[in-house]
Amino acid sequence: MDADVLVIGVGAAGAACALRAADLGLSVVLISPNQKGEKGTNTSWAQGGIIYRGPEDSPELLARDIQRAGGDISSDRAVKLLVERGPDIVQELLIERCEVPFDRTPEGELHLTEEGAHSCARIIHVGDATGRAIAQGLVREVEKHPGISFVRGGVAVDLIMRGPHTKDPRDYYHRPRCLGAYIFYPEEGTVLPILARETVIATGGLGQIYLHTTNPAKARGDGLAMAYRAGARVINLEYIQFHPTALYHRQAPRFLLSESMRGEGARLVNHEGEPFMHKHHEMGDLAPRDVVARAIHEEMMATGQDCMYLDIRERDPEWVRRRFPLIHRLCQRYRIDITQDLIPVVPAAHYSCGGVAVDGWGRSNITGLRAVGEVSCTGVHGANRLASTSLLEAITWGYQAAEGILDKLAENPAPSPADVLPWEQEEEPVDPTLIQQDWLTIKLTMWNYVGLVRTTRRLTRALRILRDLQFEIESFYRQAAMSDEVIGLRNGVQAALAVTHSAFRNRVSRGGHYRVQ
Repeated sequence: MDADVLVIGVGAAGAACALRAADLGLSVVLISPNQKGEKGTNTSWAQGGIIYRGPEDSPELLARDIQRAGGDISSDRAVKLLVERGPDIVQELLIERCEVPFDRTPEGELHLTEEGAHSCARIIHVGDATGRAIAQGLVREVEKHPGISFVRGGVAVDLIMRGPHTKDPRDYYHRPRCLGAYIFYPEEGTVLPILARETVIATGGLGQIYLHTTNPAKARGDGLAMAYRAGARVINLEYIQFHPTALYHRQAPRFLLSESMRGEGARLVNHEGEPFMHKHHEMGDLAPRDVVARAIHEEMMATGQDCMYLDIRERDPEWVRRRFPLIHRLCQRYRIDITQDLIPVVPAAHYSCGGVAVDGWGRSNITGLRAVGEVSCTGVHGANRLASTSLLEAITWGYQAAEGILDKLAENPAPSPADVLPWEQEEEPVDPTLIQQDWLTIKLTMWNYVGLVRTTRRLTRALRILRDLQFEIESFYRQAAMSDEVIGLRNGVQAALAVTHSAFRNRVSRGGHYRVQ
């Protein structure tokens, strides 16, 4: 299989890129590791909403909010692109084309809400399941587009690079170029190449390298690891955003409790019901996420409690059930009535502000390779992402990448299948217990040593543990029968090492990277 464009990942960024590229007349192959398409993507798990336009809003005001939340190190050029183009793409792609059923006021206007660190109400939403509605709308458009070959259940193994994966050894003398990717098909047990003039990584984040995360199971750093191995430049990986409020329950996953709950009046309180955020930041409960996450952590340490609590009991119960139906239903499974009870919460790894370094067109430093969405680093988020910017950035750079590919297509001739080495299959079975144990080592190491609070000693220990573990994993990977679990473990340890290296090098506390010594 070959195409003008290979897009790996079917979240908001990947789907938007595929649609825009196909609309421009390019042939597109879109790969999803999930048989059910958008389900299991980071997009489908997003609750709060997406930035649009408030009645008293302006691009300049939004830009100031993004910079302030990002520790004033966001890229001015990237932020300018986002605030000027992003809302128009929301209107064109999501509201008009995909007809995403955003909530409306009784007068029929889009309902706007405010979230932490925003200066005004500018976020549109679909209850508390905005990401799922956006993902479903995008995938419906993808499925009916004649220019897109939608491949479900394909897992990217590695990027195909000129030199390492081509037959002519003289190819090493040329500038690195991506020619596509090797894709594993679990049902057939085979690995086959998909060649493309341009490859776009849109694989999402890496939250699963942490013990506590709000991310889905596939968010294990696959795209980052593949790009890293290929020689792509990665930046800002130390800036991991920990969402302040994930549900804390021994039988429950760390389900995200949307920041929009605090935007709608919920307060953070301790085990005695006392508010505490006023002690940590002038914006109180609506402070930037890194501030809130560390405040919760500090209160837990000071009081010896396992969690803090979210309190929305002052709002009308019927309104709460209507505004946050997904959160209400999920908490009820664990006998928590959010209209009557305090909701136990802890911070959890949520979003990677860093990733593959890209420009305004999604281009990496490798010819023929682009990255969009959370796997990339456009510079928009700086040291800490402003709430509800991720979906906006995803669709904006999805469009930008597609349009950039069209402009540069003539410079990238189609690769020839005859030039590419076939994948060499191995057959040695892997003990699943070893995979589980290695994952546990990664998660505990990252949570304890590269988590909310970092020190030189902790980071040094993490590097030593992860380097030894990577050596072991690479050794058995070379002989192992291919599986999604083996691919994920190899990528997970590589992503963990990349994050730890970045955190070790940066001694300045800022945003999501907090060092005490």
